[in-house]
Amino acid sequence: MTAPSFQPAPFVPRRWLSNRHLQTILASVLARKIALPPYTSELIEVSPATSNQISSQVLCHCHWQPEAVRTQRLTVILVHGLEGSSQSQYMIGNTHKMWLAGCNVVRMNMRNCGGTESLSPTLYHSGLSGDVNAVMQLLIRRHSLERMALVGYSMGGNLALKLAGELGSELPTSAAGPILRAVVGVSPALDLGASSDALHQPSNRLYERRFRAALLKRFRRKVMLFPRVYDPASADGVQSLREFDERITALYSGFSGASDYYFRAAAARVLDRIRVPTLILNALDDPFIRITPESRALIRANPHITLLESAHGGHCAFLAAPDPALHDDGYWAESTLLRFLLAHA
Repeated sequence: MTAPSFQPAPFVPRRWLSNRHLQTILASVLARKIALPPYTSELIEVSPATSNQISSQVLCHCHWQPEAVRTQRLTVILVHGLEGSSQSQYMIGNTHKMWLAGCNVVRMNMRNCGGTESLSPTLYHSGLSGDVNAVMQLLIRRHSLERMALVGYSMGGNLALKLAGELGSELPTSAAGPILRAVVGVSPALDLGASSDALHQPSNRLYERRFRAALLKRFRRKVMLFPRVYDPASADGVQSLREFDERITALYSGFSGASDYYFRAAAARVLDRIRVPTLILNALDDPFIRITPESRALIRANPHITLLESAHGGHCAFLAAPDPALHDDGYWAESTLLRFLLAHA
């Protein structure tokens, strides 16, 4: 894997697709004919069993390069967004590009995602960066990996950035040096409170209703699986994402309320502690992701963080015009973050 310098091309939206809502919606529904490379499924314990409850496990789909070169190749852990999974479009698209570039790729499902509700008695939320760390540390030990990177979208972007900040200078190392070489957040929800409030604005109610419905459906499955843990009445009358987090996420995840959850789970608190090359991709017209002035100041002051912002792009979309001559499928964020990884890892 040759390491080119990182020279990102500016994002130019596809013709007729400069509208943020069109970008956001089409990126999630456009069919992509991609043949994924072979993979193995690995269950990884992220929280041990206690006297009161069973352990929590997450399901990872691991695409390994041939064993003779696996250890030396860059291994990328991909983390999805809220109510996504290892099958999300961007997870598939990134895997395809990274595999062809010679990387090992791990598509990680967060707790309860990808049909794994029975594997954890707890809910999942935006503060579980420890789960990503548990996956990374186990894979390092199990496969003697020497180079790794984290890539997260939306909620997953917050988790990746939060973990990088929590680790600070205490990065996992091998004889070849630091193992964690790069981190990328695409449309990361690093200021959770501001983004949740933006999601409740009238222009974004379609997105909020979709998230709320999916979260409530998942919560009701958890009630059926763990009736002694969850009270189904907690979901009665929930009308917004903040209300869901106030009445359910906070209650069952150890927070005093939604505001406490948004503060403690946000990567914004630890941006100044990041010590690994980090890329943040953000669209200024993202319908509901907000980066506060305070967070922008921390990002600008940290030389380890590169912030790329485009006027257009929507949420986790960045659909540009395809260029078949250059084998470019038009998914700008995927191509750009891969160049960043190869340049730094």
